[in-house]
Amino acid sequence: MTAFREIADELIPRLPRGVRLREDRLRGRWVLLAPERIFEIDDIGVEILRRCNGSSTVRQIAVDLASTFDAGLDDVRSDVAAFLSDFVEKRVIDL
Repeated sequence: MTAFREIADELIPRLPRGVRLREDRLRGRWVLLAPERIFEIDDIGVEILRRCNGSSTVRQIAVDLASTFDAGLDDVRSDVAAFLSDFVEKRVIDL
């Protein structure tokens, strides 16, 4: 298990060159495609990744998700940070 990396609110996540979020319609799932790797993404992860557009901050993403899904901002912020931390470590999210 890897250590959680704290993700600051003002950072702006984006998918690096060569990494794409795609729907695999044949299998009915979403995947994150990276060079020589593929990650199956759940519905919450898809919502986070869709907002990693290179212009929204981590805080803006959390606020948008909390509003969209009528959830507590602190819980959403924590989930977003954990998700991003994992994928930053895997080198499929840039900050």
